[in-house]
Amino acid sequence: MTQAMNSSDRRKRGVVLSSQGWQRLRAAEQQLSAQQNNANPYTLDQLCAVTGLSANTLVKARRRQKPVDLTTLDTYFAAFNLVLTADDYLLPEDTQRFEPSLPTQRGPLNGPLPLDSPFYIHRPGLESSGTQEILTAGAMVRLKAPRQFGKTSLINLMLGHAQDYGLRLAVVSLQAIDRRCLGDLDQTLRWFCAVVARALGLPNQLDQRWDGLFGSIYSCTDYFETYLLPASDQPLLLVIDDLDELFIYDDVATDFLGMLRAWYEQGRYGTEQNLWPQLRLVIAHSTEAWMPLNIHQSPFNVGFSIELPPFSLDQVQELALRYGLAPDEGELLQLLDLVGGHPYLTQLSLFYLAQQQSLTAIAEQAIAYDGIYSSHLRHQLEVLEAETELSEAMVQVATSPDGVRLPPQVSFRLQGLGLVRFKQQLSVVSCELYRQYFAALLEN
Repeated sequence: MTQAMNSSDRRKRGVVLSSQGWQRLRAAEQQLSAQQNNANPYTLDQLCAVTGLSANTLVKARRRQKPVDLTTLDTYFAAFNLVLTADDYLLPEDTQRFEPSLPTQRGPLNGPLPLDSPFYIHRPGLESSGTQEILTAGAMVRLKAPRQFGKTSLINLMLGHAQDYGLRLAVVSLQAIDRRCLGDLDQTLRWFCAVVARALGLPNQLDQRWDGLFGSIYSCTDYFETYLLPASDQPLLLVIDDLDELFIYDDVATDFLGMLRAWYEQGRYGTEQNLWPQLRLVIAHSTEAWMPLNIHQSPFNVGFSIELPPFSLDQVQELALRYGLAPDEGELLQLLDLVGGHPYLTQLSLFYLAQQQSLTAIAEQAIAYDGIYSSHLRHQLEVLEAETELSEAMVQVATSPDGVRLPPQVSFRLQGLGLVRFKQQLSVVSCELYRQYFAALLEN
């Protein structure tokens, strides 16, 4: 233990984890669980076994509301190969009612979370199932959720797990391709092969290996089968993110997705002589984009499907603790009602609560043009305004407390945006924030 308390401090009655200490500890726990516990969060019993501390002591330390002995924290940190420093704890005399300090990040979290982020919240069963699936020969994992629900953050976790097991990694985001390429199948597939080769540290051999006589799908498949897959004995985890960028190009999407389906079937059901079992696919797309019916049956009814749900009450409470907050159940329920467990909106809300803003003040300014949710709300409105039918349907849902029966295609589009949930065959607004915002449109 370094930077220990002086003799006067040692006479103090215990310490409380600081926000920094809590973040370091949670990040270390998550990293170790990814390596040694199949990416499953440690249970309390497992933490007791790892640290040698009692359940009561661990709960007290993690809740950060009552002091614990300094040696307890030192033991806790050492169990995860961390050195306890003076910045990792607070003396009770330095706090008021042991209120946790502010989080260390300077602004709201925006974008994917890194593997070691203390603000990543595990969804029970999803991470463990996904990370185990990619270790299976010929696997395909399909990951879908509305925008800002944490798809890429989960991908980062899966990549870390795959790396621990020696898989080669290649990540392709279709947001990075020029629009003019996306409209042409041959250019799209040549770009795709070049990006994968670069990710694997292999030279571009498209000119030597691409034969237009046989067509783009054949050439792309052959490039993987005779060059990219045989380049190493290690399995290849290929992640294709932002797959929905293809959806507006029906012909290209149909052929590209059909090719992925064929690769999966060769990997899952092919002979032992082929190399396709070495390929493990993860495809991720936002449910915000509408998928044309003619591509629904490509790779979207095979493999292992993960659909990210909103945060539950327990998960919101866990995230609040990581922000150094200790709200009561009433406040947690109010926040859950306001943003519906939407992961990004929950993170955003808790950041500002940790900056000493009150939940009442945030709720009162929820749909203000300069409120903390304004950018998110404007994006949702822009999507709806592109189609009058969607916009009118959302206003109807927002002004109907008991829900509305909508045409199936319209209701599924709104669900894909995260704006509604289903109550039997009725569409109900997914949170109070959306209810207020879209109901207000009726008044304008």
